[in-house]
Amino acid sequence: MASTHTRPLDRIDVSPRFREADAIRLNRIFRGSDTREMLTAVLQDGIAGEVAVVSSFGAESATLLHLIAQIAPATPVLFLDTGKHFPETIAYRDQLVDRLGLTDVRDLVPDAEELGTKDENGLRWSWDPDGCCDLRKVRPLAKALAGLDASITGRKAFQSSTRATLPRFEIDGSDAQGRLKVNPLIDWNADQIAAYFAEHDLPPHPLVAQGYPSIGCSPCTRPVAEGEDPRAGRWSGWDKTECGIHSPASPQSGGDLPPGYEPAF
Repeated sequence: MASTHTRPLDRIDVSPRFREADAIRLNRIFRGSDTREMLTAVLQDGIAGEVAVVSSFGAESATLLHLIAQIAPATPVLFLDTGKHFPETIAYRDQLVDRLGLTDVRDLVPDAEELGTKDENGLRWSWDPDGCCDLRKVRPLAKALAGLDASITGRKAFQSSTRATLPRFEIDGSDAQGRLKVNPLIDWNADQIAAYFAEHDLPPHPLVAQGYPSIGCSPCTRPVAEGEDPRAGRWSGWDKTECGIHSPASPQSGGDLPPGYEPAF
């Protein structure tokens, strides 16, 4: 007589790691909480799973990196080494890594074969900045983040109007599998950043004194005039405000918020 036992089907979990509701819940949980407390929950308690920090080692990067070094210095720090950085940025990266004791800084470089076919002379930035950013930033970062559950950014609301409404937690718009994006400093202002630098005697990026409050690749970054947004010097003259690694957030976690919802900051 044939067995009536049915073998359970093997199932692959293809559901997102994080959903809109998770981002909203986390924003509510940490509403009004201290930045260090929130980062401790992310880095030590693992509420966001496997996580890495994305850092440009730019004008204000030392604040977030110092906080992370105090909480979990072995946290992976991803640096997009585009081949177009100011030499001052590379030197500053090395200085901060040594000063803060970060133990897992990973330089992400563009694919050499893709550069050879799509940016052979290295001048794509001059006629197609979006394509240049895609080759040198978006693709290498997407590869590095694959398999991670969350990334941490240094974005702040005061930097530009396009970042003014971002929450602490959002769903990464570039990831269909539901990766979480964490913005610990989104509610910090310029005075708080300056005070933190002074309190912890953090070295400034050498280009800040030359009028660069936001520092990207050298061909696409200029000094900022008084009264301009800190990021006004990025891709000046182009209809472009982001490199592409920060895709627009989904509506509930970071864009138009649902009725009755309050962001965490």
